Amino acid sequence: MKQLTKEDISQEVFDLYDDYAHNKMDRKEFLQKLSLYAVGAITLPALLSFISPNYTDFITVKEDDPRLKSEYINYDSPKGGGTIKGLFSIPKDAKTKLPGIIVVHENRGLNPYIEDVGRRAALEGFVSLAPDALTPLGGYPGNDDEGRALQSKRNQNEMLEDFIAAFEYLKKHPSCNGKVGVVGFCFGGWISNMMAVKLPELKAAVPYYGRQPSDEDAKNIKTPLLLQYADLDKRVNEGWPAFETVLKANNIAYEAHFYPNVNHGFHNNTTPRYDQAAADLSWERTIAFFNKYLKG
Repeated sequence: MKQLTKEDISQEVFDLYDDYAHNKMDRKEFLQKLSLYAVGAITLPALLSFISPNYTDFITVKEDDPRLKSEYINYDSPKGGGTIKGLFSIPKDAKTKLPGIIVVHENRGLNPYIEDVGRRAALEGFVSLAPDALTPLGGYPGNDDEGRALQSKRNQNEMLEDFIAAFEYLKKHPSCNGKVGVVGFCFGGWISNMMAVKLPELKAAVPYYGRQPSDEDAKNIKTPLLLQYADLDKRVNEGWPAFETVLKANNIAYEAHFYPNVNHGFHNNTTPRYDQAAADLSWERTIAFFNKYLKG
């Protein structure tokens, strides 16, 4: 079987995967369309395997990393879904209370990549909480396809309340100094934007390729924003001009970065949409932003 590289894959395949990952087609239709790109030495199983996440080989901060205390906790979210499970991470050598970061998953629950991001955030000198909005349905089921199907059964505004409750939990946690920010990816980017709308006490928000709030909601934002976009992500980027107009008109503090020639999901190092240069630069900017607004 041919060992595929990104150079072997046309942009249409990445666009097709994006549509599938965002529930614009079912798996049968996705596989039918994907098969059109399985030509020559590129077989359909090889193509499917290549574009699927690999959580075995690409986790950067292991579950048992000796520098961290990382464990699952449960917090109350009466408006959203009762009790919500989340991964709580803090540096083992923490001697004082630390600022907090809520880490919000994509549209498939708390998968290993998002848990990894939560641990990465903690290693930067924060206490992090990565909730699983699928908790009321049994939690992340162990694979992203089933996770997307489960998440589609939940009301997005109820899930937003789950993450607002996570903010309240972390803000009052004995290990947190009360200053809390949020970073989220895809669906989590929308949640991050909406937490900025709903929570004037939120200190910083970093949405990665997240859908923008309505103009009516956006004008209420008091939280500084660091907006991370993928240049090839037409679906999300089409909402940017209107959002920027509202941000400017209401003097809302923001930075926006568009990373050239990269796809939606470029930060996720477990899939071929990953772009190391863009991911590294965006994460450096994310941590610098949190240092400024949470530690400054």
